[in-house]
Amino acid sequence: MQDRLEIIQETQPDAELKYKWVDYARISNHLKRAVIASEDAKFNDHEGFDWEGIEKAYEKNLKKGKIVGGGSTISQQLAKNLFLSSGRTPWRKAEEAVITLMLEKMLTKRRILEIYLNVIEWGNGVFGAEAAAKHYFKTSAGGLGKTQSAKLAAMIPNPRFYDNHRNTRYLNRRTATIQARMRFVEVP
Repeated sequence: MQDRLEIIQETQPDAELKYKWVDYARISNHLKRAVIASEDAKFNDHEGFDWEGIEKAYEKNLKKGKIVGGGSTISQQLAKNLFLSSGRTPWRKAEEAVITLMLEKMLTKRRILEIYLNVIEWGNGVFGAEAAAKHYFKTSAGGLGKTQSAKLAAMIPNPRFYDNHRNTRYLNRRTATIQARMRFVEVP
């Protein structure tokens, strides 16, 4: 969050982050389901890594000749967001893997998801479910409906772009896909 604030303040010196922690019980179950459906369908079952997802992402990237997909789990994304800088180094993935294993050993899935939903970026300087709900829908994280939750989940891969492009065809299709998958998700 601090890294993003410094970048924003280069062009807007008075900029502040939009952020407020909200307890797990005060986050809509629709949002929890949407994020799991979108980012990590096997979240409740794996121990930090979705090996099948990683393999599929690797094959897809190889076929395209560039990185187009990641295969990172919610736990891996949390490890990166909480403990690693935005800089890329040769050993970064190894550091992320070690931190992911530690998070999975020390925290419950419920706690991992709670922290993740409170720290991820959902727009330019917008961090966490509460700030995102207010920024996009003028409601609380607990007041988010199914479609709103699916749209927020669809924005996660590129939040700053979607902050300024909220009704692209892709975003609307991805929202519908996530919403259809949400009924199959169990929240921790």
